[in-house]
Amino acid sequence: MTVIGCTGGIGSGKSSVTALLAERGASVLDADEHARRALDPGSAGEAAALAAFGEEYRGADGGIDRQRLAELVFGDPLARAELESIVHPLVREALTAGAARAEAEGVVAVLEVPLLVETGGRDCYRLDGVLVVDAPEELCLERLVSDRGMEPAAVRARMAAQAERGERLRAADFVILNVGTEEELALMVNEAWRWIEQLHASSGAVGRS
Repeated sequence: MTVIGCTGGIGSGKSSVTALLAERGASVLDADEHARRALDPGSAGEAAALAAFGEEYRGADGGIDRQRLAELVFGDPLARAELESIVHPLVREALTAGAARAEAEGVVAVLEVPLLVETGGRDCYRLDGVLVVDAPEELCLERLVSDRGMEPAAVRARMAAQAERGERLRAADFVILNVGTEEELALMVNEAWRWIEQLHASSGAVGRS
């Protein structure tokens, strides 16, 4: 079984990297996707979040007002910790199950986890390696403002909730510096995939590469 953690700051390009890894044969599991599912209407996570934060965070459609809740938790460390205590165990359960399915299929599992360093993900998921997608914070901010239409203050609030860039880099086994073109990124992903294949081969598993 080979499990790689992929992380990086907001706007660094993690999803672009994992999409390219999926093309090369990895089974990619997205923590953010599972975090969203954890608060789906009718879920245990939704019930727990509404109990913790109040019915005023229920939206017009009957589900959680995710935008309003996000504004709360990224401005209030205690609220963020409360939400994480609800969502993170559900995400860990989903990612662990997904990695087990990848093992059964004989393929590499890549876990895309934005808060991998902050939550002790290396030990939690028994990772074989940590891949960090890196870019200067100002470049990440520019991308998020221009590509996603986010407000600079909202971006900076989310950055403040993450590990410092240097802390992520110290946790890395392999770094992709995503500051160039799509073609340059693809070449760096090729190098990362060769590193992953070596880990996979040393584990005695048979991959799809």
